[in-house]
Amino acid sequence: LNKPEWYLTQVLMWIGNHSKFLDDKIQPILEKAGSSVNAGLEFSRALVMLILEKLAADIPCLLYDDTLFCHLVDEVLLFERELYSVHGYLSSFPSCMHILSEESCFQRWLTVEKKFALQKMDSMLSSEAAWISQYKDITDVDEMKVPDCAETFMTLLLVITDRYKNLPTASRKLQFLGLQKELIDDFRIRLTQVMKEETRASLGFRYCAILNAVNYIATVLADWADNV
Repeated sequence: LNKPEWYLTQVLMWIGNHSKFLDDKIQPILEKAGSSVNAGLEFSRALVMLILEKLAADIPCLLYDDTLFCHLVDEVLLFERELYSVHGYLSSFPSCMHILSEESCFQRWLTVEKKFALQKMDSMLSSEAAWISQYKDITDVDEMKVPDCAETFMTLLLVITDRYKNLPTASRKLQFLGLQKELIDDFRIRLTQVMKEETRASLGFRYCAILNAVNYIATVLADWADNV
């Protein structure tokens, strides 16, 4: 259960190792018979169906172990990325994302994603470098004077988007978007709390850093507004 990468990698190897044989030897036979079937894609589809069976059996066994469940999700997302980008798998075919979208699994994924995101926010705001810009010594890069915590937070949101963007239904994507909105509101509250401690020094270093953080986040969210 703690090594899903073993069978996921094995399937990717099988697909890669057989592609030349399927293209050179099997595909011409299918074409000669007047079939529109793509041998390579059908081979991939059959192997992915085995993975779906395996996942359906494994997920109930690790649903409440955060570490194992997170590892499985991470490995499945890496597998899916390679399957589509390297091997040309079709989005209309069955995929692992359909298993991750099933109710019990999906709700668990959302819960764990939120838990780890909040932990990340705790660590980024308690860091000594939280209010310092990574690029403070490079003036042409650092026009917005973005503190490290704001940049790390927006990267966190971007990573979450990258993880859920291939979900098969819009309703599931919207649930993840709801999580991102919760995280933005949580971050806003945390900034407000820090700002209240700094009101006596409103031209102080940290107070200005908070204003820069808010400006940066608002600007990036406006840029993302075109991303459906």
